[in-house]
Amino acid sequence: MSPLKISNTLTLNENDIEITAIRAQGSGGQKVNKVSAAIHLRFDIAASSLPEHYKERLLKLKDKRITKEGIIVIKSQQHRSRTQNEKEAVERLVALIKSVNVTRKKRLPTKPTKSAVKKRLEMKKRHACKKRLRGRVDREG
Repeated sequence: MSPLKISNTLTLNENDIEITAIRAQGSGGQKVNKVSAAIHLRFDIAASSLPEHYKERLLKLKDKRITKEGIIVIKSQQHRSRTQNEKEAVERLVALIKSVNVTRKKRLPTKPTKSAVKKRLEMKKRHACKKRLRGRVDREG
């Protein structure tokens, strides 16, 4: 089998991926009930040929497709043919692995401008005045 290309520097051994054909769930016609066109893809993160930093980041992910044992389970049943479902499942696995390598820029906290603070305080004063005028009126004489 040929290696699966994830990026220019990273390839994945196809022996690491376990693909099983299963019957699709849900309603359908005669074909759905007798043909195993859906794909169940299993990928063991710890036993894979991925570099260590990819493995660590994948295991830290809070993704429902990753089990407690560190196995990625992807089910594909969108298409009617087994080959299309298999191709889609592998693409979703590659996308998940690629998403781990993206480093996010650190957010720098900002402060509101002086004019924004002034405007907010003016609105608070106006609102308080409006509320004060709605109070009880004293009647004299």
